[in-house]
Amino acid sequence: MASPQDIPEIAARLAEAFGTPVWERDLDPLSELIHNVLGQHTTGANTRRAYAQLRERFPTWNDVAAADDEVIVSAIACAGLARLKAPRVRRIVQRALEENDDADLGFLSDMPVQEAMAWLKELPGVGQTTAACVLLFGLGRSVMPVNTGVHRVAARLGLAEQRDRAEDVQRVLEAAIAPEDVYALHVNLIRFGRQICLPSEPLCEICPLNDLCDYFRGFSSKPQMHADARR
Repeated sequence: MASPQDIPEIAARLAEAFGTPVWERDLDPLSELIHNVLGQHTTGANTRRAYAQLRERFPTWNDVAAADDEVIVSAIACAGLARLKAPRVRRIVQRALEENDDADLGFLSDMPVQEAMAWLKELPGVGQTTAACVLLFGLGRSVMPVNTGVHRVAARLGLAEQRDRAEDVQRVLEAAIAPEDVYALHVNLIRFGRQICLPSEPLCEICPLNDLCDYFRGFSSKPQMHADARR
């Protein structure tokens, strides 16, 4: 069973397997936020398409803030749950414009992390993971988003329970490593969860962490199940 003391070793092994990613901004903080809200309960491809269509239909954030919800719904329909997401998107943009005329959320960089998280979580449709993604990806802050994949890996390793809240898992992971290593560990946990520690039929035999893994120990103790997974 892995313990928090093993997290630096886990980070090092994942870096050896996947490399050491370096933070580089892709989207500004508000765009990152809207992208994440659109991405809830849908695929990455649908999210990217919905975001692109939103920006094509509304070239400025002021256009989004002034739009009728039904028009936003039509622009983001491919993301699913559009009638739920459209008013959330509009209100988030309005709130950003209340802070700055250009809707820049860069001021979150100057807040203590917990205050920045709290500000974001007051927005409609924004929970712990979405707020953490905005701070990490949009602003380069040392915050560990705990999505389904990261939570699954942490639980299998024995670092968390399935019932644990995202913020509790986040706290454990962040406390165990240096702030400058948070981004690389997060990205590599995502890669690991997509390529090796799959939701079903994980590739335990080639896993670089299997000696630390509760799930593997239980799995390897069942020879028939182990054989079936290789078929």
